[in-house]
Amino acid sequence: MNGFDDPAAVARYTDNPPRLVPGFADLQKMTRLLLAETASADGRILVVGAGGGLELKVFAEAEPDWRFVGVDPSAEMLKLARRTLGALAERVDWHEGYISSAPEGPFDGASCLLVLHFVRAEERAAMLADIRRRLKPGAAFVMAHHSMPDGPERNLWLDRLEAFGNANGVSFDTTNGGARVLGERLPMMSPEADADLLRVAGFVDPQMFYAALTYRGWIARA
Repeated sequence: MNGFDDPAAVARYTDNPPRLVPGFADLQKMTRLLLAETASADGRILVVGAGGGLELKVFAEAEPDWRFVGVDPSAEMLKLARRTLGALAERVDWHEGYISSAPEGPFDGASCLLVLHFVRAEERAAMLADIRRRLKPGAAFVMAHHSMPDGPERNLWLDRLEAFGNANGVSFDTTNGGARVLGERLPMMSPEADADLLRVAGFVDPQMFYAALTYRGWIARA
């Protein structure tokens, strides 16, 4: 059982991202604004990694006529998302599974926040291509996740992430390597490699709009 299937761990999920991701709330607001650049007022938005429901709640509150398809492989995380959204959950079609089996769309925009750093590098291009083919031509896609330069400075950035978490009450297990363990366990890529994968998947004009410690975010067009 991984953390996203453990009901106790899932129940605590919404506490940690705001304390570990610098500018977490503003990242969600920016994502909504970027999606709105190309999505119509009554657009249909694909949210990949919808478990927890945090960004869905921000999107739904700001765009009262948008509808959503929320995709996540964890049943427990989708339960949490429904609780997070409350009555707003009526505007979401939930898909328990992966993007490869999600509804075809076409969608007016898509987001994938804090997800791809869990996906192996060799699987990301296919996942991004599955998102791309579900979007209308010109639709916006926004993604953000751990993305750091290769080389010796990677540990420095992970140490900085650890310091940020500690300052916000999140304690890393320093006896077992602290935040540096993330760099070993998660398949983090460099910002240049992440942008190249967007192009390989068929997206155009990838632009970085967000950079905060170990995190980066891009907008690209289908």
